[in-house]
Amino acid sequence: MIEELDLNLLERIIHSHEKKADYVDIRVAEAQNTVIVMKDGKVQEIRSGDDFGASIRVLNNGAWGFSYTTQMSQLESMSEVAFKLSGALESDTELANVNIAVDAVKSRAKIRPQDISIEEKKEVMVEAEKAAQLPKVISTTVNYVEGEGRSYFLSSEGTSLVQEESRVAMFINAVAADAGVIQFGHKSMGGARGFEVIQREDIEKFGRTAASKAVRLLDASSPPSGIFPVLLDPELTGVFIHEALGHASEADLILQKDSILEGKIGTSIGSSQVTIVDDASMDAFGYYAYDAEGVKTRKNVLVKDGVLVSLLSSRETAAKMGLNPSGNSRSAVGDQPIVRMSNTYLKPGDMSFEELVEDMADGIYLKGSRGGQVDTGKGIFQFNAAESFHIENGEIVDTLRDVSLSGNILEMLTKIDGVGSDFYMGVGFCGKSGQTAPVGDGGPHTRVSEATVGGAA
Repeated sequence: MIEELDLNLLERIIHSHEKKADYVDIRVAEAQNTVIVMKDGKVQEIRSGDDFGASIRVLNNGAWGFSYTTQMSQLESMSEVAFKLSGALESDTELANVNIAVDAVKSRAKIRPQDISIEEKKEVMVEAEKAAQLPKVISTTVNYVEGEGRSYFLSSEGTSLVQEESRVAMFINAVAADAGVIQFGHKSMGGARGFEVIQREDIEKFGRTAASKAVRLLDASSPPSGIFPVLLDPELTGVFIHEALGHASEADLILQKDSILEGKIGTSIGSSQVTIVDDASMDAFGYYAYDAEGVKTRKNVLVKDGVLVSLLSSRETAAKMGLNPSGNSRSAVGDQPIVRMSNTYLKPGDMSFEELVEDMADGIYLKGSRGGQVDTGKGIFQFNAAESFHIENGEIVDTLRDVSLSGNILEMLTKIDGVGSDFYMGVGFCGKSGQTAPVGDGGPHTRVSEATVGGAA
């Protein structure tokens, strides 16, 4: 349907409201999505279809009006609804100034996912599933997801954008059991590109790695409890940075007084080895060229050498806080844009893995994440590592299972005393306010001088 889009209609709608409203923008998007679920080598579900939607926002006397439709023929009437809603409310919303952009962004996909047959995608999933069939593995689940889309954005300020996007990802979960003990292994791959992100990976290693983790954990020991020096692998480093610092740096949470970072711009919140970045323009799963308000994305340094120097913002939150919009206003076309992360990571340092481990006399090496929780207002967190190891005198000696890491966000940031030279970005989806967005998070191996470790519930 989007190929038949009448740009003159969108411009006409914009012009019909721009003289009687402070600001108007329209988003139109179409996406083709496919999901394949394979359980124990058998395909359980294949979902494939097209999504189309159009939304309009009207800012009038400081108040927003928003409407959404899945029928292009209704957009003109829905624009009237948005205008009336904006006039019925009272608020003090202002928008920070941004550069006007006119651009056409092409997809980064080299191999369009839609050009690969369902059968070929299933073959790749079967290969991963077979590789995971190690002794003691009792079940596997492989999920494949893809999306291709094109969107248009027009505003009364003159911004006019068309963007093409493509994302592909695959996930595997393996379950191992022995003598009444059950353990899990997980692995993911993907990128904001085409099917080439799957083809370039070692699929056999992908499946075997997840299964090996599950099997290895069957014979793991229970963890000690107390305060230890810890080493986080790149995946858990990314989860910590995303959940604990990334969300706390979102300007809307700060304005809601639900963040420990309120009033802390310009102050030290971590050790001098801590530099944290959010960058939607980088080649990772959370990539996008312009945000949902037509703001061009860039590398946003949030923390530099331990000092909080910036925040993630929309045009509205940036105006309220005196910031330059960071390009982090995101949402599906049917939702109002909110402040979201993109690709968030801890910048690598210069230490090798051996150098990070050799000074640890009695510590814990934590790898991967099995979820957790964060309170950005109180500044506390608790994560469960997917796999852990005991470190004695600079040597990894024992496998541990069901290990939790908890503490105060700012205290942990100040106790980072070693940052590795390696780097890895993970693949994931982040939920906020009922909305889900693709994101990347990662970093290097990261050593913390002391943190609270215990058995996961």
